[in-house]
Amino acid sequence: MTAVARERRQTLLFLGELRPFAPVFLDTEVDMTGVRVHQADARRRGDRYSTISYVLHAAARVLIDHPDANAAIRGRVFPRVARYPAANGKIALDKTLDGSRAVVSTVLRDLQDATLAEIQERIDYFRDGDARQQPEFAGVRALQRMPWPLRPLLFRLGVRPLSRRHTMFGTFAVSSLGHRAVDGFHAIGGTTVTLGLGRVVDRPVARDSRVVIAPMMRLNLAFDHRVVDGAEAADVLTEIKDSLERFGVSRGEAAAAPAVARAR
Repeated sequence: MTAVARERRQTLLFLGELRPFAPVFLDTEVDMTGVRVHQADARRRGDRYSTISYVLHAAARVLIDHPDANAAIRGRVFPRVARYPAANGKIALDKTLDGSRAVVSTVLRDLQDATLAEIQERIDYFRDGDARQQPEFAGVRALQRMPWPLRPLLFRLGVRPLSRRHTMFGTFAVSSLGHRAVDGFHAIGGTTVTLGLGRVVDRPVARDSRVVIAPMMRLNLAFDHRVVDGAEAADVLTEIKDSLERFGVSRGEAAAAPAVARAR
């Protein structure tokens, strides 16, 4: 037997924080034809946009219209809910640090105002950078080096206050395993809403009473039932799906920005 690698210590602390969650899982399929068209047009201009960038772009704009879902909860006997004015998206990154494969996460702030290009630029910075050197991961590196009694205490002090939670954990999370042969991916990201992305695969679908082949992606949403109910979460998932499917309609980002009207 060997000790858990130092590079995975923050993962264990994070999982310990998830115990109070009451997760419920929803899923849908998204027709990514519009996104594929938009990506192809971008490549011809010399730009590259990843699938996760489109999801972050769409989800941030939807969640800013759902303040009850863009929120966090704290406490059991006297629970309190904080609703945040910005949509901060947390992403997980697969890194190899000192020979150990580990997951590190970062929060991309104010995504409701960010363009697709700005989101992609931030993702590229963290994806391609060295987490052992980047200043944004200085806190994680310090946490990994701390002795056990101090490590969980400081972690809890950092992430539990509602006034800081949206900057430490984000207001929503997006995780993707679509680069591998994974169709559905359910995860809990420490936020009220977590989106899990599978791969984009050409599948037969019905359109106008005809069967056609279209690029489809499984989009999963986990929500914390302590904060929102299923109807609200279903609205969020449906609007993100609709937003992604409208991408490319006007050959630009504006096609994905407006949230669809919610039925009441």
